Amino acid sequence: MRLVSACLLGVRCTWDGIGKNRNEKLVELSKRETLIPVCPEQLGGLGTPRPPQEIQGGSGADVVDRKCRVRNRDGRDVSQEFLRGAEETLRIAGLFGAGQFVGKSGSPSCGCGWIYDGSFSGSQVDGDGVTAALLMRNGIRVITEEDL
Repeated sequence: MRLVSACLLGVRCTWDGIGKNRNEKLVELSKRETLIPVCPEQLGGLGTPRPPQEIQGGSGADVVDRKCRVRNRDGRDVSQEFLRGAEETLRIAGLFGAGQFVGKSGSPSCGCGWIYDGSFSGSQVDGDGVTAALLMRNGIRVITEEDL
């Protein structure tokens, strides 16, 4: 059983509300096995569309540890929404016995291995998103669509 970033299955839940992240490998996989779509940002209470968000001064693990914050392009602190969405995603994983999460690469919630650097310039840094970090801490394997 796997959880999957809903945007990768074509759900229009990204910050801009456009369904451009659909991944055909995952759509095909969904015909053979059960995939549970989740959008941690929506689960945390953020609407769609919404201003883009990036982790400021650290990684998702640092947000989980309350060492840094997630802010949107307008400067609003959305850390609590990200943490709530990560916790809800972890709860859903537990309810379904999901041992893996396929997240959207680069996402401040779902990214694994790299995220944007917080400058809103498109620059990348090594690190994981908030949800990815929390899931990994709880023994759930996290990969991105690039790892399929």
